[in-house]
Amino acid sequence: MAVKGLGQLDLEYDGSDLRVGIIHARWNKKIIDALLEGAVKRLKEFGVKESNIIIESVPGSFELPYGSKLFVDKQKALGKPLDAIIPIGVLIKGSTMHFEYICDATTRQLMKLNFELGIPVIFGVLTCLTEEQAFARAGLIPGKMHNHGEDWGAAAVEMAIKFK
Repeated sequence: MAVKGLGQLDLEYDGSDLRVGIIHARWNKKIIDALLEGAVKRLKEFGVKESNIIIESVPGSFELPYGSKLFVDKQKALGKPLDAIIPIGVLIKGSTMHFEYICDATTRQLMKLNFELGIPVIFGVLTCLTEEQAFARAGLIPGKMHNHGEDWGAAAVEMAIKFK
C-alpha cells in the first residue's frame, strides 16, 4: 500500500511483520467506533495481520497516556512487543475549562510516551470545538471530511517500519 502526503512521493510499506496496539477511550462511542474502524481498515490495507492488531479500551481520553504505557508494558511482558501504538480519543469543548485541561495534559503525556516507550505513539485524539467537527473528522458526515483513523493507521505503519 502506498502513503502519499502533500508534496511527497508515494511511499510503499509492508506491515505484515508489525504488531500494532490500539487503545481507545469509551466516551463518544459512535465517533470512537468510526475512528477505530478506520485505523484497523488502513492497518490491514498495509498488510498488518488482524491477529497482530491488539485492541484495548480505557474509560476516557485522560486515561489514554497511562493506559498506553501499561498496555505496551503488558505486551512486552507477554513476549509480544508492539511496534507502534495508536491511542484514540475524542475531546469536545463544553462550557467549562475541562476541555483545555484534558487536551493539554493528554497531549503532553502522549508526546512524552514516544520517548519513554521507544516505539511510535501516534496522536489519535480529536480535539474539537463541536460535536459536528468530531463527526466530520470520523468520516460520519458524507462529503465533509475523511476518517482520520485511516491516517493514524498509515502513520503507525510508516513510523514503525522507518524506525524499527
